[in-house]
Amino acid sequence: MLRALITLGGLGAVLSTIIAIAYSKLAVHVSERHKRLLSALPGSNCGACGFPGGCEGYAKFLEKGETDVGLCVVGGRETAEKLAEILGVEAKITEPKVAILRCCGDKLNTYERFNYIGIKGCTQANILAEGPKSCRYGCLGFGDCVEVCTFDAIKMGENGLPVIDDKKCTGCGNCVKVCPKNIIELIPKAQKIYVACSSPDSAKATKTVCKTGCIGCGLCERYCPYSAIKVDNGCAKINFEMCQNCGICVYKCPTNTILDKLKSRPKAIIGTKCTGCAECEPVCPTKAISGKPGEQYRVTLDKCIGCSLCYKVCKPKAITMAFSLGYAEVV
Repeated sequence: MLRALITLGGLGAVLSTIIAIAYSKLAVHVSERHKRLLSALPGSNCGACGFPGGCEGYAKFLEKGETDVGLCVVGGRETAEKLAEILGVEAKITEPKVAILRCCGDKLNTYERFNYIGIKGCTQANILAEGPKSCRYGCLGFGDCVEVCTFDAIKMGENGLPVIDDKKCTGCGNCVKVCPKNIIELIPKAQKIYVACSSPDSAKATKTVCKTGCIGCGLCERYCPYSAIKVDNGCAKINFEMCQNCGICVYKCPTNTILDKLKSRPKAIIGTKCTGCAECEPVCPTKAISGKPGEQYRVTLDKCIGCSLCYKVCKPKAITMAFSLGYAEVV
């Protein structure tokens, strides 16, 4: 019995020694700078930076100097500045982005072509005749995007479409990758106007399957003062670099396909500095401004959509955009 215990004890000691030697030889030694880089990253491992292994992989390439410090969309400016300080480089900040759904065809505006019986997933449903929805480009509403969002930024609305919370969305792009319809898009966070449709079908075909789809009428393109929106392949598309978020396209869209994230917009107020030059009246897209040359002009607030075109052309600076954030006239 004693001999067996001695033998097992000796064997254990030998194996422990072998394991210790192997660990010392094969262990991956992490540098102090790598540890600092990793601690500066948020640890969400969302993969938006594009590197395998999430934050660990990004930190590895940062240490090698093979990538930029501004690729962490979750950490944003603060993380980029921390990484730049550790590496001793200049912080290149990427513009924050958020996800939007390029579809507004909810349960009230579309219908189902057939009863789908199967796995409740967008990817699976899309395999069968592109899904049961009347518009084959529209959101299927099974919530694959909700499942992959690690920031709890997406919820399914009562209308059958996902609702994205800009305050929680980090722009990681996981929802973009999982959507089989390719109708979730990342846009600049500062962008408030977007087209909630991606159908290239003709106006007649679109009207047949969806009440709120883009019919390519071109009214948005015609009235955009910045030439920021064009109808391409039957559907309106916004150039976000040119768009000024004026909201005129939202007002002109006959199918309510173009959406505005702003819950309220300021109204134009013409003050006593007005010289009656009448420069503001012709640029107003809603004919909310009226008056006589040489006299102070007035704004019909119910008609004003807050586009601020009048504000931009007013040379005496008599127009103030007010009510949304407060208002006080400087006389």
